[in-house]
Amino acid sequence: MILLTDELRARLLANGRQRDVDHIPVVKFFNPVGEGVWLAAELDADGDTMFGLADIGCPELGSWSLREMEAVRLPLGLGIERDVLFTGDFPITVWAEAARQAGSIRAAERILYARSSGGGAPDRKTADTENRKT
Repeated sequence: MILLTDELRARLLANGRQRDVDHIPVVKFFNPVGEGVWLAAELDADGDTMFGLADIGCPELGSWSLREMEAVRLPLGLGIERDVLFTGDFPITVWAEAARQAGSIRAAERILYARSSGGGAPDRKTADTENRKT
């Protein structure tokens, strides 16, 4: 899977040029066979350094390498994937706070979308296999 389309790359780069803004995440990456979710809000001009919310057991704001993410090889020949249905919808600080309170990005996603749809179940499905299990 291509982790970044040209359109997503352009949006992330544009956000990366505006550091003082609380951006809405542009893309969600996930490990299809285990732990690991990343919400990317910015991409540096180097085309590699992403900024956003990462959760590999503990959600925190920070930076990571797109190249390293693309190089990950998982069991069954899989790699890190992009949630093609992810829309972001909330600023990265809202995601970070919800993930800290809920304990993970996946739990925060269920809570945030349930709240935004009036308290019921999330009104959209994601490609994230963990969300399909619940």
